[in-house]
Amino acid sequence: MSEGNGPIVVCVSPDMAVRERVLRQLDGVGPVVSCADLAELRVMLFAEPPADEGRGVNPPLAPVSYGDLVIDPPGHVVTWRGRPLALTRTERMLLARLVTPPVRLWSYERLFASVWGGAYLGDTAILHSAMKRLRRKLRLLTGGPRVQTVRGVGYRLVPTSDDTGG
Repeated sequence: MSEGNGPIVVCVSPDMAVRERVLRQLDGVGPVVSCADLAELRVMLFAEPPADEGRGVNPPLAPVSYGDLVIDPPGHVVTWRGRPLALTRTERMLLARLVTPPVRLWSYERLFASVWGGAYLGDTAILHSAMKRLRRKLRLLTGGPRVQTVRGVGYRLVPTSDDTGG
């Protein structure tokens, strides 16, 4: 099979051992693309992230404030009381969605489509894991907002008692 005519194999797994095993087993078969998740695959395949056209889940285009929290999606930075927070791209995207006016409940489906750009297939593990990491970082902020779970539905951002939620 020539490289120009053969299939391209795509391996998507968060487990590095699985990806390495697939690469070893398919060595010489043809091109193999290996990545940890769909977001990473999208970055590999497309220069620009896919648009959320028609889904009503577009990210904010300008900085958005939620009390002392400022999310600047174009600048890829989140600050709390003027100090930058060390958040991953996924955590920044989740937070940007949660503070997008009107601040309300985000279903698992809408968050998944907005942040990962794919169809929600009922597996919430990747979303719950990312949200757990974001919560851990937000807990370090004195008086900072908290992510609240609405079981079986989704998430929303809630202010603490000394945060106006503005």
